[in-house]
Amino acid sequence: MAKLYFKYGVMGSSKTAQALMCRYNYIQQGFNVLLLKPAIDNRFENGSPKVVSRIGLEAECVKFGRDEDLILLLDREDQKRKVDVVIVDECQFATKKQIEQLKDIAYGCSIPVLCYGLLTNFRTELFEGSKRLMELADSVSEIKSVCKCGEKATVNARLLDGHVTIDGPEVQLGAEETYQSMCYGCFKKNLDGNETCL
Repeated sequence: MAKLYFKYGVMGSSKTAQALMCRYNYIQQGFNVLLLKPAIDNRFENGSPKVVSRIGLEAECVKFGRDEDLILLLDREDQKRKVDVVIVDECQFATKKQIEQLKDIAYGCSIPVLCYGLLTNFRTELFEGSKRLMELADSVSEIKSVCKCGEKATVNARLLDGHVTIDGPEVQLGAEETYQSMCYGCFKKNLDGNETCL
């Protein structure tokens, strides 16, 4: 039976690069891969939807909105070419219902589904999609990264004028200018205005 996989890490931990390398490996072995990403992630796009890693790897993908039924989306794509594997980047932005649909795809259609994304937001709270993945995934693994102080990074700290903040909307797209991966100790020190690792 196929499985639902959740591979999570902080920003900059190579999640997207690993998703694209996984896609390449499946394609190399003759499998048809459906690469998906939530429509809210419109970074790096010039025309066609793409999944793009910070190290330069990229591939065209299919985007889905928050109200989209992923089982119907799979059926549409499967009519174009048989889908053997589904890979989802930025899966934290999927809804609870969509994660349940991904589980049904793995379980009912016997198609492996590999999800890559963040576990928590900048307030250290679980995203809706990540929470449901932690509850439903058959396999959960962490893609590790380090803080500037050398400890394991576990927090996606949001920066405002160079300072850590926990104010603002949950979703604010950005890269190094907006977020920094930190250990919890450095996150707290920065948030409280004490000694910093920045």
